[in-house]
Amino acid sequence: MAMEVFEKGEKIIWIVLEAGFINKSKVKGPAREIQFLGVKWQDGQHQIPTEVIHKIIMMSPLTTKKETQGFLGAIGFWRMHIPEYSQIVSPLYLVIRKKNNFHWGPEQQHSFAQMKQEIAHAVALGLVRTGPDVKNVLYSAAGNHGLSWNLWQKVPGETQV
Repeated sequence: MAMEVFEKGEKIIWIVLEAGFINKSKVKGPAREIQFLGVKWQDGQHQIPTEVIHKIIMMSPLTTKKETQGFLGAIGFWRMHIPEYSQIVSPLYLVIRKKNNFHWGPEQQHSFAQMKQEIAHAVALGLVRTGPDVKNVLYSAAGNHGLSWNLWQKVPGETQV
C-alpha cells in the first residue's frame, strides 16, 4: 500500500513539473525523518526528540509545587514511551496535592531520578502491526502501589530488548 501511494505521488510530481506549475529546484525527495507538533517520526516510529530528552535530564531537583507540576507536564506528554509511568511518578503527585505541603523526600528524589533515566532510554513507538505472524503479549504485575500492564507485539525478525 505504501509503495503504491509513493508511486502515485511521484507520478503527480512529474506531471506538475512538466507542466511548469512548480520549480524543480524546490522538489525534495521523501524525508526519512520529520518532526510534527514536537513529535519526531522516523521510519514509521515516533520517538522523543533528542533536545527534549536533553532538557529533561538536565533539570535540577524540584523545589516547589509549581516546578513539580511543570516537570510532570513535560514528561506526561511522553508517558506512552515509559513503561509503568504512573507507578514511577506517583510520589511526585503526592507533593502537588493542595492539602499537602511541599516536601521533597527520598521517594520524590528517587522518582525524579528514575523518570529522567526512563526518558533518556525511552522506546520508540511504531504502528500496530497485524497478521498471522504477529503475536500480542500482555504482561501484568501487581505491587504495593497498584496494578500495571503492558501490551507488546512480537514480530518475526525483531529482537526483544
